[in-house]
Amino acid sequence: MKKTDIKRHHIPVSALLLLIVVALFVWWPLWFMITGSIMSEDELGLTVGPALGVGEGYAICHLLPSWPTASHLLTLLLDTPQFFVMFWNSIQQSAAQVLGQFLVGAPAAWAISRLKFRGRGFIRALYVVLMLLPFQVTMVPSYLVLKDFGLLDTPWSVILPGVFSTFPIFLMIRGFNSIPLEILESAAIDGANHWQRFWKIGIPLGLPGIFSALTLAFLDAWNAIEQPMTFLKSQQNWPLSLYLTEVNTEELGLAMAASLLMLLPSLLVFRFGQKYLEAGIGTGAVKG
Repeated sequence: MKKTDIKRHHIPVSALLLLIVVALFVWWPLWFMITGSIMSEDELGLTVGPALGVGEGYAICHLLPSWPTASHLLTLLLDTPQFFVMFWNSIQQSAAQVLGQFLVGAPAAWAISRLKFRGRGFIRALYVVLMLLPFQVTMVPSYLVLKDFGLLDTPWSVILPGVFSTFPIFLMIRGFNSIPLEILESAAIDGANHWQRFWKIGIPLGLPGIFSALTLAFLDAWNAIEQPMTFLKSQQNWPLSLYLTEVNTEELGLAMAASLLMLLPSLLVFRFGQKYLEAGIGTGAVKG
């Protein structure tokens, strides 16, 4: 029986220390948010109050709360109806954008990837250009269009621009490009039309690209600030991302608790879609 030699790659100590420093730099705000949500208001005032100009002396760093309390979380969950209204608004707006991007983006990506028609290259280049444009460039045209259609200050003013976002389509195109052409040709020989090839072959085999696109789409929609702040004026339509703008420095514990609860859906979606996201990026890198 032959023994297989396994090469062990030793990481230099300097590189390991650098990774630890970077990890601590990234995780410290998250840890502070978690511990801050269970700190008393007085302890939070001593911890970050001086840094925010609401206390005297110097800010103190606490790794763990001295007297943990769930009062902020309970207040937010049991005595803050505004939080639940905005939470439900975020769920509605994010889910609608993700569903719309699948219904609109997947057929568009399939057409650009697999159908041959005049102007396909121009349309694909146009998608890339639109994807690179920041929101600040398209803000005024979008505002005027939404105003003409009477959609300002409604959830549709946030949903519709998100549905027709070009970035998810670009990711789906990369996923569809990875499907072997021989499979599609065999299906066409067997009598499958364009719709059948898209639904029965393109969707199942293109799931990594589709799920990676929809995962990023949800994270973008859930954390959106500029679009809701620009197009929504009534607080009854605001998503949860705008809730923290209404919390003042006298409610630091409430702000920490709200930040923690707002982070949970993003973590769950990312945890579920992580393997699809990695597969989609890997497919695009290999087959693109």
